[in-house]
Formats: sequence, structure tokens, C-alpha cells
Amino acid sequence: MAEVVERADVVSYRLASHGLSLRAAPDQLLAVVGRCGIQNTPPGSALLALHARAAKVGPDSIDRAIESRSLLLTWSMRGAPYYMPTSDAWVFTTGVLPTTDHAARHFVPGVEQAVDWLGMSLGEATDRVADATSTVLRGRELAINELGAEVAKVIAPTLTREQREVWTSEGPYAKGQPIGEAVVHFCVRLLALRGLVCFAPRSGNKAPFVLTNEWLGHPIDVMDPARARAELLRRYLHAYGPSTRGDFAAWLGVQTGDVDPWWSLLDGELAEVDYGGTRWMLTSELDSLRAASMPAGVRILPPRDPYTQLRDRETIVAKKYHRDVWKSAGDPGTLLVDGEVVGIWRPRKSGRDLHLTFATFGGLPNETRDALDVEAASIAPLRGAASVSTEFATY
Repeated sequence: MAEVVERADVVSYRLASHGLSLRAAPDQLLAVVGRCGIQNTPPGSALLALHARAAKVGPDSIDRAIESRSLLLTWSMRGAPYYMPTSDAWVFTTGVLPTTDHAARHFVPGVEQAVDWLGMSLGEATDRVADATSTVLRGRELAINELGAEVAKVIAPTLTREQREVWTSEGPYAKGQPIGEAVVHFCVRLLALRGLVCFAPRSGNKAPFVLTNEWLGHPIDVMDPARARAELLRRYLHAYGPSTRGDFAAWLGVQTGDVDPWWSLLDGELAEVDYGGTRWMLTSELDSLRAASMPAGVRILPPRDPYTQLRDRETIVAKKYHRDVWKSAGDPGTLLVDGEVVGIWRPRKSGRDLHLTFATFGGLPNETRDALDVEAASIAPLRGAASVSTEFATY
């Protein structure tokens, strides 16, 4: 019979796994990022996520790691931009890459119609884009719109007349955008998972792409895809276990029926537990789950923090607040007090002054408000602010 686990055990275990119980030492930044990657949407949020997990994180902590090539930014889970240790990039690229055309079509939503019009599989389209990108991007840095236009132009003469008519006609994705350019945009997400391209540092509002081997001076470590998928699932379960195939699929960006190439690799490493139904976790982590305890202290988490990327949202936030915490666009950050999500926050910046509005799900004692004020002061430099002010509201 599966062991029954309680909510407090699950929350405590996940907080510890995410490094939100105790901040890591400054020299552990790469280990912190490597737990499950850190999404950088909106840009700058990853720095706040690091600050919540590691001591002495400064405004240039990520920049220095990128410049040293020890940290890499590229598209990963769900086609979102993620920071990852360069040494572990194989986990978050090869390990994420869908194994079938069907799974890849779901991973890149919107591409299906375009490749069907072209009479291509998504794999064929991606191969064509890869070949052209290797030539177009050599020795250059190009934003996605520039890259899309140039790569589409290179591919067009290689198509049949019928395909070329589709390729150059305006599509339904953006006003004035040819279907071919849209297909390139879609396929670049898969090229990132193939390790062909990654992001160079932002220039103004642009996040330019570069060839990964040129940026790093060497290709991403080549790893057996099965090994990469297995390691990705281990890291997911370490951070989000106990979990289900469906929740893993949603976090990864594929359909539940497509995760067997990951899940089946860990058959001998998984333990079944009962947490509102059957869920799974790493057998090696059961003792950690049983021993975990809720932490003390406060954290100010950014929008789309790794911790709030879990899929069983009712574990950490009452359902009536879900629409306030998780939005389709413009997510707020969250407030973590003694291990519980107690509210949301939004910033407003004027010059070098930062103002944070905290909206909590209930009243907070004065000492907790004081602790949040101290935490707010510590993140001000990360937002390029010289001063910070706060205000509290209650739902």
C-alpha cells in the first residue's frame, strides 16, 4: 500500500529542494541554478529568484557568470528562456527535446497549421531551418525577427513552387509576417534544444541569438538523449515531487501521452505515494520528505519563480487566489512567509526609486511586515534602485 504523505511534508520538502529554506553560499550559484533551471520571464526575474536562494547575489552576478561562459541562457522547458549551468546544458536542452514529431508539434504550439500547409513534417522544417541558420548566424548576433527574415530568404529557393507560394504568403501569426518567417521562429525553439543556438546578452530591448559553439568556444556536451531525459526527470522530481506524469508533461511542455520516453527510464527509481491520489517521487528522496520541516523567514519571489512553476497549485495557494497569482500575462511576484505563500507583490519604479505594493491574503503581524521591508531593501539594487518603499494591502 502506498505511503500517505501530508501537505506539510510535501511543501517542506519542496521548499528545501528549491533552496528556499536556507540561502546557499555565494560560490554555489551554479548549483542553485542547476536544480531545475531558472526561467527569465520577464527579463530580470531570474536574478530575483537567485537572490531568494543564494547569499550575496548582486546586480552583476548573472552577467559575470554569462561572461565567463559558466552560465548559459537558451530556450528550454515550454519553449521559455532559461538560465542553466553550461556544464549541465545537456540536461535542459537534449533532455527537453521531444522525441516524436507529434510531441514536438505540441511543444511548439501554432506550428502545426503552417507545416501542414507546406506539406512537411516538423522535423523536416526544423532540419531546413538548422542548415540555413548555421550559415546565416555564423559570426553574427541576430534578434529573432532579423534571424527569421534572413533564414526564410535562404530557404525559399530550395522549396517547390507550391511550397514557395505558401512560404512567402502572409500568415495568421503577425501582421505582415510571411508564413516562412513564422516557421523559422517556431523552429528556432527546437534548434535551442538541439544545442545549435543560444542567447547572447541583451542589447537594449533585443535578446540576440548566436551559434552556441561560437559563443562558448565549443559545442554543448554531447550526451546520450536517454541519459539526458532521465536526468531531467530526476531533477524535476527532486524539485516538484511527489508528482504525476500529467504535471511533469505540463512543466515540460508536451502532452501527458508523450512523456513515456522520460518516465519509463526511471521505473526502478520511483516510489509510489498517496498525496490526494497516486503520485511518484524518487525512492532515494523518501527520507528527505519525511524529515523536512517548514522554514522560518521571508522571501520575495519573482513572477514565474521556479517554486511557483509547480502544477498542483492548490498545494501552495488556495484555489480562490489562483487567478491573482497565475495570469496568462503580467504575473505578479509572490510573498513567502515561514514557508507559506501569503500574498502577491508588484513593483513600480520611478527613476531610481522603487515602490513595492504587497497584497496579502490576510493580515500580517508587524514583525513580518518589518521583515518584508528588510527583504525589499535587499532587492532594490537588483532592480537598479537606490531607494525602496512599500505599502501593504489585504484581499
